[in-house]
Amino acid sequence: MDNIRTLVILGASGDLAARLLLPGLGSLLDMQPDRDITVVGSAPGEFPGPLDPDDDVRAETWEETVAKAFDSVGATGPAVERARENTRWVSCDVTEAADLEKLLGDVDGPVCLYFALAPAITKKACAALAELDSLPEDLYLALEKPVGTDLASARALNAQVAQLVDEDHTFRVDHFLGMPGVLDIVGLRFANRMFEPIWDRRHIASIEIVFDETLALEGRGAFYDSTGAARDMLQSHLLQVMALTMMDPPSRFDAVEVPANTAHILRATRLWDEESAMHAAEHPGITPVVRGRYTAGTVGGHEVPDYAREKDVDPERETETFVQVTLEVDTWRWNGVPVTLRSGKAIGDPAQHIRVTFRRPPHEYKGWPHPTAPNALSVGFEEEHVQLEANVGSPFDSRGMNRLTLSSGVPEPGLTAYGSVMRWILDGDPTFTVRADATEEGWRIIDLIQHAYDTCAPLQEYSAGSAGPQTT
Repeated sequence: MDNIRTLVILGASGDLAARLLLPGLGSLLDMQPDRDITVVGSAPGEFPGPLDPDDDVRAETWEETVAKAFDSVGATGPAVERARENTRWVSCDVTEAADLEKLLGDVDGPVCLYFALAPAITKKACAALAELDSLPEDLYLALEKPVGTDLASARALNAQVAQLVDEDHTFRVDHFLGMPGVLDIVGLRFANRMFEPIWDRRHIASIEIVFDETLALEGRGAFYDSTGAARDMLQSHLLQVMALTMMDPPSRFDAVEVPANTAHILRATRLWDEESAMHAAEHPGITPVVRGRYTAGTVGGHEVPDYAREKDVDPERETETFVQVTLEVDTWRWNGVPVTLRSGKAIGDPAQHIRVTFRRPPHEYKGWPHPTAPNALSVGFEEEHVQLEANVGSPFDSRGMNRLTLSSGVPEPGLTAYGSVMRWILDGDPTFTVRADATEEGWRIIDLIQHAYDTCAPLQEYSAGSAGPQTT
């Protein structure tokens, strides 16, 4: 794979570039002082500067914005200084082939075009690229989530991209895969002897992947009301985390096997149903899909208005701010294991973790507590920790049977999640990218959830600051 020499951010005037991409790049350049990268920001017209009085990420110029983003993560060193000195702004309408041709003709390759754009604009940009007589052989494309807005549009966009560059020159970005807590799961499974041999239906009773937030709408009504929790969090993030957590062991950690193995998991995924329950008599009465919408309340001492009364919200649309879905991965390794994905906004005491609950011991002893509590392994997403719950003592101990929690923090991450994304892109390494068919399978699963919304999962209400709606 080639190392990228030029990173072109299309849609660089938006929040994504200033709040996430540039700080992530800064954290990488701070760690790798020998790296040499030119960053080109691009959007139609001149760089807009701060968009409103509360805009705390954009400066008056693009160059100052880059410097401000790097400073926000304390990035210093020669690679940081070179990037600051070499960055520039180029006006470009990505829907115009002539603009894209001029842009590509004025950069040193290998070059990556990062589409920090809405799916509809990304589609138009790809159509404009297809109009060019030729594209650089060392061109890479990075597509920010979501890929498309539904199954049909995802298929269409993936087909467009495939006509432009090869799959190994394509990055479909999910920054959750760059979160240190998610990468911890990879190490726990494949760098130790004790977990992978028991990482299957014979030993694991259930898996829970939760990303609740105290944040409410925060002025994003126009975007969020047309999206909702399932499309915003499950399709783009939690399904990919689930796939990485549950994939079969690859023979190599490379851009062939890891994306293939995670795509295999999504292909085998379905909503928990009567057939699933036949595999798992110990899990009766599971409600496959629960959705909710917050009403007025208090979160962290702050008053939160009723979602239905927020600006740019249409109450009749019944957009969910909370979703809990129980799935089954119907494979030899996993069938009968309920996998619960949950994400909610305005949650009072939010959980953000991957939790694996193991089966109880296979034999019961007379006089021992019944049932014996199962072991559980938990890994945090952002408040990074690894925690193992186990039983100690016994009825023969004067203290009785006790529950022991072994917990440890992990070293401070050197990179932000987007810093890891930037490293993979600039190294031309799509090991932790999302393969085309995986994005499509994600939308297929969303269609199953939407069908449940329409037929058997009525919208519940929950107070902001609570734990969410009733889920059983």
